[in-house]
Amino acid sequence: MLRTFVRPALSTLNCKAASSTTGFKSGTKYGGKTTVTLIPGDGVGPEIAESVTTLFKEMSVPVEFEVVDLTKYTLRDDGAFNNAITSLKRNGVGLKGVLNRAGDFRTHNVEFRGNLDTYANVVRCMSYEGIKTHHTGIDLIAIRENTEGEYSCLEHESVPGVVESLKIITREKSMRIAKFAFDYALEHNRKKVTCIHKANIMKLSDGLFKRCCAETAELYPSIEYEEQIVDNTCQQLVINPTQFDVMVMPNLYGNLVSNLGAGLVGGAGLVPSKSYGDDIAVFEPGARHTWMEMKGMYVANPVAMVLSSAFMLKHIMLHEAGDNLITAVKKVLNKRTCQTRDLGGKATTREMTRAILAELHDLHA
Repeated sequence: MLRTFVRPALSTLNCKAASSTTGFKSGTKYGGKTTVTLIPGDGVGPEIAESVTTLFKEMSVPVEFEVVDLTKYTLRDDGAFNNAITSLKRNGVGLKGVLNRAGDFRTHNVEFRGNLDTYANVVRCMSYEGIKTHHTGIDLIAIRENTEGEYSCLEHESVPGVVESLKIITREKSMRIAKFAFDYALEHNRKKVTCIHKANIMKLSDGLFKRCCAETAELYPSIEYEEQIVDNTCQQLVINPTQFDVMVMPNLYGNLVSNLGAGLVGGAGLVPSKSYGDDIAVFEPGARHTWMEMKGMYVANPVAMVLSSAFMLKHIMLHEAGDNLITAVKKVLNKRTCQTRDLGGKATTREMTRAILAELHDLHA
């Protein structure tokens, strides 16, 4: 058994919340433990969630999971969806697998974020020495406005064969995500923020988003600011991704850029993310793929989910446990002795979990 991790008393902490735009809520506590909502999700979600619960048990972290069964099947029952929302609002912290978006389920994903107002999605794409990729030294942050844009789901067929889809961009939410991005850069010692847009074509909507970012940049003179058109951004990511530091963008572009970033550093199985609201934080894999065809085979890479859980631990002030888990994951990836299929190896989900656990034990040997 690994050493027991204890949260320091709040009176002894000298720290900030994850962002000054995010009110810190460390979760509901019972008996010295923090209750965290766990939504394993669809596809391989329950398998990679099992990796997290196994590691947490061995680490003796003071976290109690409230498991909510929310999948594309249970979502047909409004009660299951409402239960998940209630649990997350009550606990203030969630760990979530990926939910399948097929068919009529699409609007529930948007409703999920809307109900919680988790407006800022933060995806970190980082290179690892043990993962062979075309580029090295990547460490970029993609910050995505998570509640409007093309994902507003306002579509209608005005006449047969003609569909109109509304893209909603508001000053209020654009200013909010811009401030979040600059606060994040400042608090995490980042040097540059890049606004990603398509204002050369969508002059009103993306023009508004770009102006909000530029206005906000004036309040942060120590942070370098630049603007880039999204199609050029995709090309520049492929050619020279290390030029980027923090990137802030509307909803759809954030989806594209974060998935492209995941591909640059080794794939969807490696990239964690977190979504913040004013009083809630939800942690989940950064590239939202369920891998339904591999469900039940235990061949998925759990790293993205494990890293997401490590950042969750840091969010609830269990910094040492979170840092140790991150270090253990990096050691496994850099040694290249245990690799899942997506990384070119043959290791199973559980074998990768055991490898991480072995590194944790070595840290305390």
